[in-house]
Amino acid sequence: MSHKFLVHNVGDSVGVAIEDIEAGEQIQGVILEDDSVVSVESRDFIPLGHKIALVDLDENSKVIEYRVPIGVATKKIYKGSYVHTHNLKTARWKYGE
Repeated sequence: MSHKFLVHNVGDSVGVAIEDIEAGEQIQGVILEDDSVVSVESRDFIPLGHKIALVDLDENSKVIEYRVPIGVATKKIYKGSYVHTHNLKTARWKYGE
């Protein structure tokens, strides 16, 4: 099985799709920091360049990428789900604005 997403660092809660991912696919990704492999079943269609959750995230949990919080989950996000503006409040602006 070839990998379909990349993870920047160990401990990141999301990976980035390097090709379209179909809902229900059993997929693998590579953690660039140490070349380890992560497996997950996708819950949603995830377009190329978009994020997939690697762990379950509770509402208001920090979403981690590059070892830093990139935002906060606006609702429960399940492992394998599509992570985007419908369930992520970006860290670029103050939370609650």
